[in-house]
Amino acid sequence: MRIEKCYFCSSPCYPGHGLVFVRNDSKQFRFCRSKCHRNFNKKRNPRKVAWTKAYRRTRGKEMAVDSTFEFEKRRNRPVKYDRDLMGKTILAMQRVQEIKSKREERFHANRMKDAKLEKKQQARVEIEKSIEILAPAVAKREEIMRTVVDKARERIAARKKQRVEKVAVDAGNGDTMDES
Repeated sequence: MRIEKCYFCSSPCYPGHGLVFVRNDSKQFRFCRSKCHRNFNKKRNPRKVAWTKAYRRTRGKEMAVDSTFEFEKRRNRPVKYDRDLMGKTILAMQRVQEIKSKREERFHANRMKDAKLEKKQQARVEIEKSIEILAPAVAKREEIMRTVVDKARERIAARKKQRVEKVAVDAGNGDTMDES
């Protein structure tokens, strides 16, 4: 059982799914679904169609060069079944997948780091453009913050006063108990 790649979008074509177009020169084109086949028939370039892997790679949204891609290459040499070899192969495949996913996460984080800075810069520009809308709200906010802080200070002062009074009362009660 072999899982092929779709010629148009590069997604996996599982056995019994999709369709195969065979050209007159006997080149086979596998498609995962009719959407890919229709776009191929319309002579669309996968690098210019936004939902394909080719598009994402050419635009730098996914890794284009990595040593883990070497393991995905198709090999046509049949290998005699060996249980130990198959076990090692499966372990190696899992390890390669781990490495690939970590690298993709790092690649995405690096891409998004620049995007985050760009987003902040755009937000600053937007604020500068519409500062007259924000100014009254900010003034009210400062006023509200001042009242909240003042009330908090009053509460703290009242608590301190209560503690001092309680300590004075406790000290007065403690003296009378020692005498009796």
